[in-house]
Amino acid sequence: MFLAIATAAAFSPPAHAWSNHALGTWQALGPAAEVAGAEPLRVESLEAFVAAEAPALERLLNVEEAWARHNVPYYPARPDALAFRPGGAAPEMRRRFLAALRINPASRLTLFLQVRPGTTVPATDVMPRAEVTTVGQRDDHNKATFRRLQEGDMVAALDVVASASDEPDFGLDIGIWEDNGTDYGRRYGFGKQPFGNPALEFSSQAPMHMGFFHEQWIVYKAAPFLLRTYPEYRIHLYQSLAQHALRSGHPYWGWRFAGWALHYIQDLTQPYHSRVVPGVGTPTLLWTNSLALLGFTTEKEHAITLVSNRHQALENYQVRRMRAAYQRKDDNDALLLATRNSADDRRYPAYSDAAVRESITKQSHALADATDAALEHAIPPKYISDPSYVMTASGTDVDLYALLSAGPDAARDEMTTLVAGLMTNFGIHSRLFIRALAEGGRATGK
Repeated sequence: MFLAIATAAAFSPPAHAWSNHALGTWQALGPAAEVAGAEPLRVESLEAFVAAEAPALERLLNVEEAWARHNVPYYPARPDALAFRPGGAAPEMRRRFLAALRINPASRLTLFLQVRPGTTVPATDVMPRAEVTTVGQRDDHNKATFRRLQEGDMVAALDVVASASDEPDFGLDIGIWEDNGTDYGRRYGFGKQPFGNPALEFSSQAPMHMGFFHEQWIVYKAAPFLLRTYPEYRIHLYQSLAQHALRSGHPYWGWRFAGWALHYIQDLTQPYHSRVVPGVGTPTLLWTNSLALLGFTTEKEHAITLVSNRHQALENYQVRRMRAAYQRKDDNDALLLATRNSADDRRYPAYSDAAVRESITKQSHALADATDAALEHAIPPKYISDPSYVMTASGTDVDLYALLSAGPDAARDEMTTLVAGLMTNFGIHSRLFIRALAEGGRATGK
């Protein structure tokens, strides 16, 4: 039962942590001088970066592997055969670099920027979605516009890190487990997918994007696979690559790797990515599990549907409201204001490796039940309290922001308060991470 609910709570496509991270990152880092005040960046291909830094990358990736083995609980060690080695032609070095990172070798990693909604781009500059992501149809990215870049172009650091902050949802962590049916998944050494359906494309990225670090001991006893989540591994790896690139004169890849790391930080500010089943207490979980073991599965199936729908309802409202605010150029929208609000940044300690568990997920886990309750109060019951309604199948065209905007003031205000509060945390932890990264990177121009 824990397996089934964990699967549905977080991994039923197209649910993610935050839909289209770039919409939030532009706002979160607008007040961050480290990014917003950076000099324009010269665009560089991944192949050029890897070729220029190959010996240093070999050393860095070996250090990172040692760090992960020592610091990440239950970490599945990288096979020694995948250790990065310099030398060879550019395509071969790129292949070995991606294998050492253990990401999807089909990841596009093309030169692009996501364009802010409401901005016009010449048709000749528009990049087809399939050249940016390997992932199948996704509503939030079907509506995004991507601009093609060329090596040597000069671009703003804020646009690079914002665009890159959505990139881990473009297929980087898909197919990496041995039971995902991919050749590379069988080579990467991660073992079998801890939870979720390994046959579903987007499900395979979940254990890298979630952190169930604060459940009760009995939950881990019943579902030990929940201990196998690895966002700390990805964050530290990409943070180290970013700092190296900034220090060594590759600021484009410095800020692009920074965006990759930031993605996982932002994912963990979402309560449905740090709590297995928000709104359902442990005794209820155990009781439902007992009924299921006796063959009475209705309550289990209803719980699966409801938690999945609520997760997706939160994403639906967030992305549609933020996109609409960009399109009407409303910088005073409550969600955009909340994400930019840096007034409380000083109340938090500087980012460190410990922040993932001791600050970010502790906070979002503590907010999980209140988040679930607010959704239940604010959103019409059909979408979040009716187990016969499945948002993944019948809700792809639902616009909950438009629906609530036309509804009662009380529901609209409650949803605004809820999501603005979560986006405030999204912004705070984004800025704290970027400040720490920049202090360790001290970019040099190139």
